Amino acid sequence: MEMLKMKTPLLAAAFATLAATAAFAAPEKYVLDSSHSQIVFHYNHLGFSTGYGMFSGFEGTIMFDQDEPANSSVEVSMPVSSMITGWEPRYEHFMSADFFGASEDKTVTFKSTGIEVTGEKEALITGDLTLNGVTKSVVLDAVLTQAGEHPMANKPWAGFTATTTLIRSDYNLGMFAPYVSDEVEVNISIEAMKAED
Repeated sequence: MEMLKMKTPLLAAAFATLAATAAFAAPEKYVLDSSHSQIVFHYNHLGFSTGYGMFSGFEGTIMFDQDEPANSSVEVSMPVSSMITGWEPRYEHFMSADFFGASEDKTVTFKSTGIEVTGEKEALITGDLTLNGVTKSVVLDAVLTQAGEHPMANKPWAGFTATTTLIRSDYNLGMFAPYVSDEVEVNISIEAMKAED
């Protein structure tokens, strides 16, 4: 009987610990707000100017663990044809066999493989980027801009920015390099809303 009395508090404590772990361990699913998410890239053109392009309206999900950000993950995809250049002949050239037209894979995807928290709101997100049919590991230098209740949607919301540098030739897109810079600077700004249950 004494043994049973001793075991009962231990069992209760064990169950309480498991319940607490379950309550805090699961990241919550967020979906990108496509209307407020953009990827802007730029490159040097012959030393004379800077060329810009953008992707917008893309889809993705974030498994967001605000208490333990390293447990979070992100996955994004978009058709390469959704690129915006601001000038139709440039867009047509980018979609030609000189660049993206040579590949059968017309989807750009990013899937995180790990997150290293580097500050209160900063992290390095490593992931697999598939571009032009080639998959390479890249690192995004990310910042949580805000997380909380959206004042108009009245639901949990989160915003992030991130930067990285891509090498065009790594993805078989190196035409005119180095005169047109092989390095492409990428700036990302996204909003995401908590998914409906």
